[in-house]
Amino acid sequence: MEELGLSYDLKWYHRKANRLMPEAYFALHPAATAPVIEDDGRVLTESAVVLEYICRTHAGGRFTVNPDQPNYFDYLYWMQFNNNALGLYFAQLAMGANPTGEATPIVKELLHRRWSGYYDYLEQTLAKHEYLAGDDFTCADMMVVYNFGNILASGGRTLADLPNTNAYFQRISARPAYRKAMQIAGPEATPPA
Repeated sequence: MEELGLSYDLKWYHRKANRLMPEAYFALHPAATAPVIEDDGRVLTESAVVLEYICRTHAGGRFTVNPDQPNYFDYLYWMQFNNNALGLYFAQLAMGANPTGEATPIVKELLHRRWSGYYDYLEQTLAKHEYLAGDDFTCADMMVVYNFGNILASGGRTLADLPNTNAYFQRISARPAYRKAMQIAGPEATPPA
């Protein structure tokens, strides 16, 4: 919303003591996932869906890539990267809770191989282009930058280990809309009481 300069109302939901969402949040959408938006009487959830919807519905397709464009392949891949990384992240959390069993070495090897592949592909992609779907900032960049906190680090690497990815993150985090969004609702933001 900050990148597009669109107005919005942000509503905070304070997590319970166990870090799970409160019952009021579950009432927003049957899937009970974040983020959730309400627009024109309809409720949408899932980050990629919300982002694509807003850009196409309220901004004439700004920051999106169409199927007839040469960089659509890359755009589509990186739009879905968030879900893939989250899957690995949650698998690692589950492994931490149950570190024994005959499948453990295989699952650990699979997780390591997948994380390594993601890091390598990020680095290769960003060695060729300033942004993930080419030379222009797109929704795919908005989706992936979310992973640069705890999720990407859970694979055992940091941005300091990934020079192309680190330079990319510095470009993104220098954007005025990114800085404003982080002040409003980033990890260091203080929600209203």
